[in-house]
Amino acid sequence: MATIITARSRTKRFFIWAGAILAFALLVLGIAVGIAESQLPDYDQLKRRGDLGQMIRMRAADGSVLISLGPTFGRWLTYDEIPPTMRAAMIAVEDKRFRSHPGVDPIGIARSLQVRVSTGKWKQGGSTITQQLARNIFLTNKRTFGRKIQEAVLALALEIKYSKNQILELYLNRVYFGGGSYGIDAAARTFYGHGADQLSLGEATIIAGLVKAPSNYSPTADAEAARGRAAVVLKAMVNNGFISREAADGVDPATVKLQAAPRQNSVRYFTDWAMPQLDTLIDETHDPIDVWTTLDPKLQGVADAAINKNAPGGAQGALVSLDRDGAVRAMVGGRDYVSSIYNRATQAERQPGSSFKLFVYLAALESGMKPTDTMVDQPVDIQGWKPRNSTRGYLGQVTLREAFSRSINTISAQIGAKLGFSTIADMARRFGITSEISTYPSMVLGSSNVRLIEMTKAFASVNNHGIAVSPYGIRKVVTADGRLLYNREANENRVLVAPWVAAEMTDLLQSAVLTGTGSAAQIGRPVAGKTGTTSSNKDGWFVGFSSGLTTGVWMGRDDARPIPGLQGGTAPARAFHDYMLVATANRPVEQFDTVVPMPDWQLEPDEEAMGAPIDDNLIAPEGQMVDADGNPIPTGDRPAPFPGGMPQPGQPAQQPGQPGVRSDGTGSANQDFLDEVLKRGAQRRPPTPPPPAGSVPADPAQDGRQPAQQ
Repeated sequence: MATIITARSRTKRFFIWAGAILAFALLVLGIAVGIAESQLPDYDQLKRRGDLGQMIRMRAADGSVLISLGPTFGRWLTYDEIPPTMRAAMIAVEDKRFRSHPGVDPIGIARSLQVRVSTGKWKQGGSTITQQLARNIFLTNKRTFGRKIQEAVLALALEIKYSKNQILELYLNRVYFGGGSYGIDAAARTFYGHGADQLSLGEATIIAGLVKAPSNYSPTADAEAARGRAAVVLKAMVNNGFISREAADGVDPATVKLQAAPRQNSVRYFTDWAMPQLDTLIDETHDPIDVWTTLDPKLQGVADAAINKNAPGGAQGALVSLDRDGAVRAMVGGRDYVSSIYNRATQAERQPGSSFKLFVYLAALESGMKPTDTMVDQPVDIQGWKPRNSTRGYLGQVTLREAFSRSINTISAQIGAKLGFSTIADMARRFGITSEISTYPSMVLGSSNVRLIEMTKAFASVNNHGIAVSPYGIRKVVTADGRLLYNREANENRVLVAPWVAAEMTDLLQSAVLTGTGSAAQIGRPVAGKTGTTSSNKDGWFVGFSSGLTTGVWMGRDDARPIPGLQGGTAPARAFHDYMLVATANRPVEQFDTVVPMPDWQLEPDEEAMGAPIDDNLIAPEGQMVDADGNPIPTGDRPAPFPGGMPQPGQPAQQPGQPGVRSDGTGSANQDFLDEVLKRGAQRRPPTPPPPAGSVPADPAQDGRQPAQQ
């Protein structure tokens, strides 16, 4: 009897203590939930998704998405805007008792424990939609008992603070669905190309099935797995009474059309180049933004095909295409972005060969030489450097036009010696070449390394009548709600050379395509351009323009090994042809303006322009020159208009010592004078001093200064 009483008293004490412990636990839980509830932010604050990182979408000129970086957010949909089928699908597959539990589902927890005991593993999760929301917003995915307790407390607090509809709205707009997409609207736009408010039943089941394992079931990763998971969602919707069996039978997930993912190949060369520019354009680093670029997807595809079709085996290729205002319409940095992200269009520095003669002849034309002036193609020896022509022969007397068209090296060398090699370097820097330009004699043949985008920019500036063109890729930046953060404005026109110099240079460039080394670049409309080939056929270039579009092409090996048969007039010119034929098809045919009126001081030189200034007061009415006392000045004592002798054809009338004239008497406008007249005032790199006589090696190719002949 005593034993029975003792057992009963122990049982009673057990229940008393158990009740007390449970009451204390509930008290502690209530306090914890109360504290958590009081610290929860307002509902509007939870709708902000900037804590997930900044979403950046880069769009092409036509508005299509080139690439999405960071998390992708769509439009925030209110509960009523979310299709009922989408809400039902999510509840059916993730939390069928969502409407009845207080944030934590005791039945689900008990079932999860039962599976754990029977199998020895956690195979079935007991987290409700509210718990998942708490974890996504406030916690991490770390699987610990302490984190599960925190998750439960926050879930209970969320259920107190917000309504069921608000919780479901938050969940559907914030949960990760794979493919970088957060929220159902982003997922719908990523996978189907339209907003979530237009989701069909089949589309909704696929999206609802992604939450369990976004990386496994994402349509962008495995379309079949995503459709298979959708069948499970349909069955759950039927079993829970959300849809009828007939409605489910009418849906075939296999027929749901998925949107193809944006191409991530050559376009990435452009986006990698443009993306860093955002740091200098905007300050916004949290809100989602859309970056509208200048890239034309159609032309990008044509450019990619032109490079891959024409680049020799084992060689790389690059292409840059600029519109007349500098907008980048296409950019290819290599044959395959996946295998090499190195952008040869913007990063690689290679010898340009004879395409560098653009700056040689610009300096010549600015100094007063004309395309019709003649020079003698003959052996040249400059400080031991003896350039040869690609033909290994000499033509004798030729015009500058013919010399440029045939890419005669000896003529370029003579021009450099006459004007000064620092003058040529100044011209290159004036047109935007930022890499180091040497002043060794061989520099006139393109021995200094340059970038393709800068060479293309220089040719575009000639096409723009001598006014500077600056390449750009970003037109505007807006937030997801339409707030304008940046809008590109036209740059101030900066004159590089006089219009008549640019016109005469265009004349020479057109001749090079019509009758010279660039004939393979002809496209049935006016084209102006220049080839470039470096020593041992290591690099091939063609840069030219037509109908307002300027395109540069480079080909070669990354290790700079020779490529048999590679010349600027072959593969690069053919790639230019293939691209420009399509790129200019819908543009009006434009004839080049190669005849531009010269300024009066060139057309009608007076005494002051041709020699020493003459005071009008010292001329008698009869036209005789007189001294200060009015006495006639003998002819032999009159000031000579040309102290150094009558200039030869092509030489300027100005003499050394006059403003804007080089001290060597060549007549080329020096950089300081141009900066003053053109109001530039930009800091220039000091010219590299020429080496002392005899310092150039007998074979300049040994130190990389000797380019090829064409």
